[in-house]
Amino acid sequence: MKFKERYIRTKNNLLTGDLCKENKELFTKFFDWQELKLKRTNGLAQLDDPCYNTLCCYISRFKNVNLWFNNKPWIHLTKEDIKKVYDDLEDGKIKTKRGERFGDLKSYYGKMFRSKPFEMAGKSEIVKEVMEFTRCHNKEDVRFIEEETFRKIIDAVLRLDQKLLCWIAFDIGENVNTIIRLKKSDVFRQINPNTKEPEYMVNLPKDKLKRTRLTRSEITNFKETTELFDLILKDLKDDEQIFKFEYAQSKKFLNRAVGIVKAKCIPKGQNVTWKDLRSSMACHLLKNHWTTDEVNARLGHKPSSKEIDKYCNFLAIGRHEPKKKMYYNNLQKVEDDLEETKQNLKLTGERMRKQSDDILGLKVDNIELKKQLMNMTTGYKESLIQMKKFIFMQQEMHAIKN
Repeated sequence: MKFKERYIRTKNNLLTGDLCKENKELFTKFFDWQELKLKRTNGLAQLDDPCYNTLCCYISRFKNVNLWFNNKPWIHLTKEDIKKVYDDLEDGKIKTKRGERFGDLKSYYGKMFRSKPFEMAGKSEIVKEVMEFTRCHNKEDVRFIEEETFRKIIDAVLRLDQKLLCWIAFDIGENVNTIIRLKKSDVFRQINPNTKEPEYMVNLPKDKLKRTRLTRSEITNFKETTELFDLILKDLKDDEQIFKFEYAQSKKFLNRAVGIVKAKCIPKGQNVTWKDLRSSMACHLLKNHWTTDEVNARLGHKPSSKEIDKYCNFLAIGRHEPKKKMYYNNLQKVEDDLEETKQNLKLTGERMRKQSDDILGLKVDNIELKKQLMNMTTGYKESLIQMKKFIFMQQEMHAIKN
């Protein structure tokens, strides 16, 4: 149980460090309470790995908050002390080790200041007054990377097992701590019945997942994930872990690769983290026409989860449908106009054909008329000649008689 070992080690480091006496007592009291709470709320006789994972997160929060208050006893904190730290967090004056503003204020406000730790210190009313206007930052920033950026990161990763971890994180989209703990027996090679191509089914059991995630199995989407699985798994035993390193090492090699290719998150340009690969998978699927329910299911969220909504809004998912309807309405109008024009042209063609036939008929009639006129003219000329001859002969006969 790796999280248990980490929790025990980091908790001892925290409590045996330079903490003031009052805070050491307060923190010890809280962790005893939190351990009992996790056992009872999850119906456990002993804490399991997901519980220890939750406790490990509290260790880092306690260290940071204690640092912000300069190790001053929390039971002696004043309204001015709490307000200064709160304002500095909100104004971005308190930064991470990377010099960035703290992005996970929701967990600090909801799980520390407004929760049991400050309640145990007797500061609940002061916190409520100081944080009158905060909403615990429920809407975190949208941050993700495109597939093209992810492939650049992969090119900068050195080892095959490290590449596989990256591909699973981007393909399946589960938390990296869960993926690192997968065994060979948790994945199964199969042939997709539709595409007839090989793929892997990744089983995500309850004991490896965060409490809020649903137990499920997911099928790989990318051929690169399948190919790397084939290479890595062939020499492993069924009960053997796929990855031989811890989260700390995974964070180092990802940071190295991200730094080499200068990868940044969309839209604000933050450095890429393991968590960003999970949200990037969701965005990739949304842009490839997966429904929000399908993406939520792959993420292990409950159907009622609204976490994916911020990405749908940013990517304008569904916004194209009204435009498409307008396009097809305009297209239908154009088609109707074209059909009307076609009918008008047809009628015009019929009229022109009829007029052509009439003109042709007139031409035939004119030819016949001309022939008749010519015949009449010829007969008239001949009759005139005959008449002239007759008159001439009459004149000749009259002359002879005289």
